[in-house]
Amino acid sequence: MAKQSKGINTICTHVGEVNDEQFKGAVSPLYMSTSYAFEDVEVKRYPRYFNTPNQEGLCKKIAALEHTEGALIFGSGMAAISHALMAFLKAGDHIVFQQTLYGGTYNFAVSQLEKYGIDYSFAEGWKAEDLGKEIKLNTKVIYIETPSNPLLTITDIKAVSELAKENNIVTMIDNTFASPINQNPIDFGIDIVIHSATKYMGGHSDICAGAVAASQEHIDTIWQSSICFGGSLSDQTVWLLERSLKTMALRVKAQTANAQLMAEFLDAHNDIDAVYYPGLKSHADYQLAQSQMHGFGAMLSFELKEEFSTSQFMKALQLIKPSMSLAGVESTMLSPVLTSHALMSKEDREKQGIRDGLIRFSVGIEEVEDLVFDIEQALVKVKSNSVLVS
Repeated sequence: MAKQSKGINTICTHVGEVNDEQFKGAVSPLYMSTSYAFEDVEVKRYPRYFNTPNQEGLCKKIAALEHTEGALIFGSGMAAISHALMAFLKAGDHIVFQQTLYGGTYNFAVSQLEKYGIDYSFAEGWKAEDLGKEIKLNTKVIYIETPSNPLLTITDIKAVSELAKENNIVTMIDNTFASPINQNPIDFGIDIVIHSATKYMGGHSDICAGAVAASQEHIDTIWQSSICFGGSLSDQTVWLLERSLKTMALRVKAQTANAQLMAEFLDAHNDIDAVYYPGLKSHADYQLAQSQMHGFGAMLSFELKEEFSTSQFMKALQLIKPSMSLAGVESTMLSPVLTSHALMSKEDREKQGIRDGLIRFSVGIEEVEDLVFDIEQALVKVKSNSVLVS
């Protein structure tokens, strides 16, 4: 009988689990040791070398989820981003970034790359042709993020990968917002996939981690420099992350379904000025998102009518938490200008279309009716305050 390919929930649950040879437990045992034997062993293990039993198991699971040969895990999403970039860039090289990026990535580029003699350009937009205009003879990397944080712009992954291959350039993508459940960039020709594993992979707002998935050749290149930078993850967090990944497909699919309904609710609401979600047919790249995503994701952003205070609105919420980060099972909202993109200047934020009144909404697994009620009651309070002030 031909071997059947594993389903996504089976991969989440079983691939990469560490067998409990001694007690036959149903879950991976946790190996906390930071010191392992070096004689008469097949592998000389050391946490900074990403090869403890729990690290190896987790990397196999992430690689399987992203359809790659290998993976590495790090102490944070920014560690994953910076380790990947610095493995492929050196003094005299050039990198092209799309315009719409996570604020931390933007800050890394503008505050760190020049120190190492690395040149960079931000494209005028996020389409392949925008990126192509910035390519130079010394361009080594093209870096994209789709859907983007926080405006949910969609970049044509296949077009970017084809552009890069024509010019012998390595491609990297931040796939955090989509997660491996909703998008697999490797299938469209991208070289290196990066995640803030703090988000959907962790999924419970209690883990800080990062992940990189790629061909074994690219993983080996990243490994060579990463063992020097020291961004490895503790095995206790590795174990917790492996446990969390078991339910990722179930969580993300539920959150994605909720986000679609919430986006449609907000889009039809008289007090909402704009909604940014690729699952809305009014989104400029709805068809593109449909062609490269398995689902439209659980992140959206919106703007209240100009006369309403976003700060008062979020303070009036009773169920949805005004909170940093995203992708937990609980719904959260935040102001990007005060959090995720606070390190960017107002001018640079406005170039991306990030206005002061933008609210980013990470949709959780609660009943949609409860989320709708919370938003409605908060809007009633904000409108009441507006009337009193006027």
